[in-house]
Amino acid sequence: MPRSLIPALILLALALCCGPAFAFKPALLYDQVGKSDRSFNEAAYRGAEQFKAASGLPYQEFTPTNESQYAQAMQRFAARGYDPIIVVGFSYASVLEQIAPQFPGTRFVIVDMAVDRPNVESVVFKEHEGSFLVGMIAAMKTKTGKIGFVGGMDIPLIRKFALGYKEGARYVNKDITIFENMTGDTPAAWGDPIKAGELSRSQFDRGADVIYQAAGSSGLGVLQAAADLHKFSIGTDANQNYLHPGSVLTSMVKRVDLAVFEALRDAEAGTWKPGVRLLGLAEGGVDYSLDQYNEALITPAMRARVDKAKADIISGKIVVTNYFDIMDR
Repeated sequence: MPRSLIPALILLALALCCGPAFAFKPALLYDQVGKSDRSFNEAAYRGAEQFKAASGLPYQEFTPTNESQYAQAMQRFAARGYDPIIVVGFSYASVLEQIAPQFPGTRFVIVDMAVDRPNVESVVFKEHEGSFLVGMIAAMKTKTGKIGFVGGMDIPLIRKFALGYKEGARYVNKDITIFENMTGDTPAAWGDPIKAGELSRSQFDRGADVIYQAAGSSGLGVLQAAADLHKFSIGTDANQNYLHPGSVLTSMVKRVDLAVFEALRDAEAGTWKPGVRLLGLAEGGVDYSLDQYNEALITPAMRARVDKAKADIISGKIVVTNYFDIMDR
């Protein structure tokens, strides 16, 4: 063998044995509510579409009809070589803990819950920080001194939204009255806008004039009830201001779209890493929304006060309680 060929053969061998461990063939799995919820899942869809538009690369998507399909879907996509596989929602967590070790060569991403596996990236948010800001806005906007909260499934994650909201409202007015209800304690709670609307109407009847919803597609019932009664609502996850202009006071935006886009971008670029990724105000992961649909509802003085609080949270001057830190006390 000519000595001149040896370096080239060495490089070829290194390329074959040490090349990329993953093929880029992404899949996005929504929870059973699906991508048309105008909230959490739709935000994930927008992030994937943003990546597709920027890169020209396709992705596969799937919506299970029930939770029993979660494991089947993950196993099927992994067995067919899809990578990374992004699952949207905390309800995938226990299944992913079992599936990820079965496919150690596949990268998984879960949005909204932490799963400790060496091939899993977990993207979680500081919802309490964004909820604090919209709680301030509600307290500054109310004329009755009474506001409300309607959550979806009664789980610690939604209690985290509620606690941040209440702390923000009481930061403005320590004597404010805050009503709180959940739509249920099973996954069906995310898809029941009729019940959510009934709960919000009850709160409005008791004097609330602003209600914050954190209830998935059930929250659409809260927004509708507020619009029908000429009251104010606060959206969540996606920017929902456009749904009822003049009635949706603001939205607590949770950048699920950013989480999905960056996970796909990093996987395609080879910079993806497992572990927990935490997105709060400082990272642009949560915020309140201000646009042409609600800018007339939030005065410059209100905006200045909430933006000052936002800066103080980022700097650490204001510490918002994380419900997960106190739930076991």
